[in-house]
Amino acid sequence: MEPLRANDSSHKHFILNGFDELGALRPVLFVPFFLMFVASLSANSLLLYVIVSQRSLHSPMCILIAGMACVDLSLPLFFVPNMLLSFLFDWRGISLIGCLVQMHFIHFVGAFQSTLLVWMALDRYFAICTPLQYHERMALPRFLKFVVPVLIRNFTLNTLMVSLAGMLPFCVGNTMNHCFCEHMALVRLACGNTTINNLVGLLTAFLIPVADFIFITVSYVAIFSSVLRSGRSGVKALHTCITHIVVITVSLTIALVAFLSYRIRNDLPAAVRVFISTMYLLFPSCFNPIIYGIRTAEIRQHVLKTLTCCRFVPTVNYF
Repeated sequence: MEPLRANDSSHKHFILNGFDELGALRPVLFVPFFLMFVASLSANSLLLYVIVSQRSLHSPMCILIAGMACVDLSLPLFFVPNMLLSFLFDWRGISLIGCLVQMHFIHFVGAFQSTLLVWMALDRYFAICTPLQYHERMALPRFLKFVVPVLIRNFTLNTLMVSLAGMLPFCVGNTMNHCFCEHMALVRLACGNTTINNLVGLLTAFLIPVADFIFITVSYVAIFSSVLRSGRSGVKALHTCITHIVVITVSLTIALVAFLSYRIRNDLPAAVRVFISTMYLLFPSCFNPIIYGIRTAEIRQHVLKTLTCCRFVPTVNYF
């Protein structure tokens, strides 16, 4: 890393200038993003309430779905309120410390989302391939052996990536064409050599989402092989995997496009790149509870029952 020259100064305050190309139309973005934010909070809160309140839904898979709802509920809170204020009141400033804290939470919780998909694939593998040992292998003491190492991996890599970014001198500028503190958007503003930051970013991407994707792929190959050998009864069991395949496919596709758009030279307009990166974080939070609520029969029944009670109980009390 090259030292700062005498006439240089490292910025401690940054401007998040995402969607600035829209000019006077930029405040209009408040409406769709606010609606998505409310939909995400409402759907995930409802899903979480239903799973926690119904003892019949306290199975390992439903607990993992509740964990996904917690992640999808918390992830938008780290960047959407600030983004909405930026659209509505043109509040675009953020300090370096605030930027690094936001970046760490977004990347760590985002990595946890990927990890939950791994645990769900592992749950389906045990349920379909080794059904007699399912409850034994999914018991909490044994399951923690899979949980703790992965959480340590996620925390260590993301903390290293954010810490290295915070050590950079920022003298190129202080304006990020983004709506939140994305790692590469901040690193691009650094002066000096950022090779280590780029390598750590690539290493983090390979050891978390890519490694998770490989593990999920291997798990489902084993599941499909077991189903094909088991005949018609196995095909019925395979239905439980479709939900997770849909979620994994959508989540990883958006993540891959968002990741490559900042690391491979392309002709995408800046607003499109920012939109893809924002959807990578916000869209799964809206998409996951709907998919799980519709595809999982037990959860769907209790969600409909809860919605029905909330709709008709006030009318009954009135009369």
